[in-house]
Order: sequence, then structure tokens, then C-alpha cells
Amino acid sequence: MKLVDSISRMATLARMYKKEGKSIGFVPTMGALHEGHLSLVRTAKKHTDVVVISIFVNPIQFGETEDLDKYPRDIKRDEELARTAGADIIFYPPVSQMYTDGYSTYVFVEGLTDTLCGASRPGHFKGVATVVTKLFGIVKPDIAYFGQKDAQQAIVIKKMVEDLNVGIEIKVLPIVREEDGLAMSSRNAYLSEEERRDATVLYRSLEKAEGMTKHGEKDPKKIIKAVTEMITEVPGAKIDYVSIVDTKSLKNVDKISQEVLIAIAVYIGKTRLIDNIMVKPVPEAHSARKGLAV
Repeated sequence: MKLVDSISRMATLARMYKKEGKSIGFVPTMGALHEGHLSLVRTAKKHTDVVVISIFVNPIQFGETEDLDKYPRDIKRDEELARTAGADIIFYPPVSQMYTDGYSTYVFVEGLTDTLCGASRPGHFKGVATVVTKLFGIVKPDIAYFGQKDAQQAIVIKKMVEDLNVGIEIKVLPIVREEDGLAMSSRNAYLSEEERRDATVLYRSLEKAEGMTKHGEKDPKKIIKAVTEMITEVPGAKIDYVSIVDTKSLKNVDKISQEVLIAIAVYIGKTRLIDNIMVKPVPEAHSARKGLAV
């Protein structure tokens, strides 16, 4: 496995692989790797000839009061984990190369970035779309892999790739969870032992929401109320948002009549965690046969 810390070197390798007719799979990350990242690497290894994982803590997607300085960084640990998962290259560019003096070009996806995390973190998705566009241009992947935990990010990137005719296939893989249901995240490392226990309320509340839809509930307000009540029972939890939105437009829905994204962001202590599930409504006829409320 190669550790590449130069944009020019990475671009040279990408051109070489293309000339050799090899396909490139790409997993963009900010490091602090966990099983969620590694599952993407392993999947990429099955479907492409060369797997590149980038590790770059992107400063322009962090707000002024966010955790850029304390974001976990351990390249030696990440290198070992990436190697074990089957990565061929770790691309680890310095900030000074990614954003040179006078840098002034950004990518902004309208509409999809106004809601959910975009409303809570102004400018975040401009930073995400910009860095991913740059990474795509350097690595030249055939397929790029993202996790469903960052559902809004994946939807934004898909739209960007479509609108800009980037010509890269985007694959979104399921959330990888701990045994107690907590979605794996680099930020879980910030949690104290007590906060770690409290954090399980995110997935439990989503299970509650899913159960309500399976029993025929189609009113988003009732589901949001139930989820909110469950989360607020945990003393250390503070809700940023609980939303039920269309899976393509990310707009709030008035009725669950097709597949929706139920997304939540919750502060556990000072740590902001996100989670989500996709749910489909129970057909009316099925609900009636089962004697379910609709």
C-alpha cells in the first residue's frame, strides 16, 4: 500500500492506472477510520482494481465554533486499518496543497443544502461539495463510495455529479452500527462513558419511528412528536432537528405516501451526532387487512 501526500503524485498514479486500463474505486474520508469506512473500502476492493482512500480533514466544511482543531487525527492507526481492509493507496494531502494562497473557487449545490444539517451548519455543504469535486479531479475514480449515515451528504454529492456531468458512479452503502445500534462515527470518540450510553437513544428513537410507520402511521407530525419525546427523556440529549423528508428533494413531507428519510441530529453533551433511516409506508389495503390505523 502506498501513502501519497502529494497532489501531483496522486494525479500521476491515477493517469498511470487509467492508461493500464485499471478501474479506480475511491473512499473519501476525514480519517479517524472505523468499521463504517472500512466496509466501504472492502466493497470497493470487490468491484474495482485499485482502491484509493483519502484522509483529509477539510477545514472549509467546519464552522467557526466547530471542532476542526480537536477532530481526531492518527495517520499511523488509519494507515494500518486501511491496509488491513485492502486499500492500495492512502491519499493524504496537506491543506497547503488543497487550498493554496488566494484560493477562491467553491462548489455550491442549491436547494438540497438549505435543510437538515445545511440549516444548522451554514456553509458546511459548500465545503463538502468543493473538496469532493477537487478530490474527484485528482483521483479520477470510476466509482466513489459513501455511507448512508451521512445521507444528506450522499444526496448532495449525487446531485453535484449529475449536474456537472462528472461521470463518476456514486454508491451509497448501509450504515454500520455498534451492537447497541449506535451508528459508527469518528465523533463517537468524544463521548464519555455515560454519554455513550445516552447516545443509543438516537437509534432507539428511529426504531420507534420505523415501528410507527410499519403500523400504518402516515402523519409525520405524530412520528416527530414521538421521537422528540423519547429523545428529550434523556437528560444529556439536546435536539438539533428531527425531520421527515422526501428522499430526493429533502423537503418536509405532509404525509408519508412514499419512501421518506427520517433524519435526526442530536447533541449528546457537546458532541453533535446524526443518524437516519429510510422507511416506506404500509400500503392502505395491507393496513386495513391488519386492522391498523392509517
